[in-house]
Formats: sequence, C-alpha cells, structure tokens
Amino acid sequence: MPLFRGPASIIVNFARTTWFRDVNIATSRPARAAHPLAIGQSTMSLFPPIDLVALGCFVGAWLGYAALVEWTSHGRDGLSAHMDRYREVWIRRMLRRDARMVDMQIMAALQNGTAFFASTSLIAIGGTLSLLRSTEDVLTVMAALPLGVATSRAQWEAKTIGLVIIFAYAFFKFAWSYRLYNYVSILLGAMPFSAECDTPEAEAHIRRTARMFKSAGRHFNRGQRGFFLALGYLGWFAGPYVLIVSTLAVVGVLWRRQFASESRKAVMED
Repeated sequence: MPLFRGPASIIVNFARTTWFRDVNIATSRPARAAHPLAIGQSTMSLFPPIDLVALGCFVGAWLGYAALVEWTSHGRDGLSAHMDRYREVWIRRMLRRDARMVDMQIMAALQNGTAFFASTSLIAIGGTLSLLRSTEDVLTVMAALPLGVATSRAQWEAKTIGLVIIFAYAFFKFAWSYRLYNYVSILLGAMPFSAECDTPEAEAHIRRTARMFKSAGRHFNRGQRGFFLALGYLGWFAGPYVLIVSTLAVVGVLWRRQFASESRKAVMED
C-alpha cells in the first residue's frame, strides 16, 4: 500500500471526518433541545380541565352531603339521626329486662350484615384491580361503543385507581364498624342487672354504650355512602358530563331516603 496519498484521498478523508463530526453534533443537539420540551410534557395535566371540574364536583358533593347529614341541624332531623335515638331507647329498655337473648341475636344480625359489606368491598377491590390487567381490551371495547369516549391508557388507569380508593375507603369503614359492634356486644354483656337500672352506674353505662352504638352505625353509614357514590363515579368512564349528572342523581337519591322517604315518616309517627 503506498505511503503517499494524493490530494483526492486527503479531501475524501477530510470530508468523511467532517461528515461524522456533523452527524455527532446533529444527533447530540436534539437531545439537549428536547430536554425543556420533556419537562413541559411531564408537567402537563393528565386530564383536561372539564374532567378536573367534574371530579371536583364529585368530591364536593360527597363531602357536602356528609357534612349536611352528620354536622348540621338539618341532618339531625334525618332518618339516621332518628335511628340513633332509637338505639338509646333500645338500650334503656334492655336494661330493664332480665332475659336478653333476643337483644344479643339482634346484635349478631347487625355484625353479620356489616361483615357481609366488608367482604363485598374486598371482592370489589379485587375486581377493579383486575381491570388494570386488561386495559387494552377494555379500551378497545369502549371505543367500539356508539357513545364511546376517547380515553388514553393513563387516564383509564387513573380512573380505575380512583375507584379502587373508593372501595378501599368503604372497606375500612365497614371493618371499623364491625369492630365497634364487637365492642358494643361487650358493653351489652357488661350491662348492669335490671334491679340496678336506676343507679348512677347504670345511667353512665347506658350513655357509654349508646355513644359506642351510634359511632358503629355512623361508620357503617359512611361505608354505604361510599358504595352508593361509587355508582356515580362510574359515570366518569363515560365522560365528565356523565360524572356530574350521575353524582347529582346519586346524591339526590341519598337525600330523599334520608329526609323525604316513607321510612323516615314511619319513624317520626307518634
């Protein structure tokens, strides 16, 4: 191979060197230029503003209705508040009875009902989590529907996780209510005898048991409220406007049952 290379070889080698250097510069510049764009993309919201407004309406309706029922004077005239008063009436009358087997059977029925809802919550959590494993299939089915809403994979998974959170909240409420009913059973077992029903100790025990009883019922009602509002949350999978309508519909049904139902009228009859 000759040691001397002509001007043509020098020019070709120079061109090759310059081309590779330009390629390296060109490939390295977009990476540096794309960095601010990547930051901007990561800070963008996952959902459009209308979805965030609908989600805010859902959360606001939930919190507002709970505050109305549990913390206002209007809520103290609802069905749940009247049943809390009957819980205390039940305990006072049970104190004057010697045979309390029926009362313990009623407590067992309340515990079984609460345990059923707690186990149902776990089943709902498992079923909702299974949707995350078939996201692509679900999105394909949703897109084929006549009123299908375009949804990305990230949006679908975020909505599904929100539904899991609601069912998990309901589970904790039902589980804690079940535990409180166990405590109430213990307090009922420690109830003074009927001969001591007029003593200060018996009166203190009645107030203590009634307070625990009301707390158990309150947590059970919160768990059921989560179940009902989960049905309204399902409307978000069909679109933000459907979420607003379904949330208002569920809250309307809950309000009617608390303040305008036949059950409330039956409890308030003299």
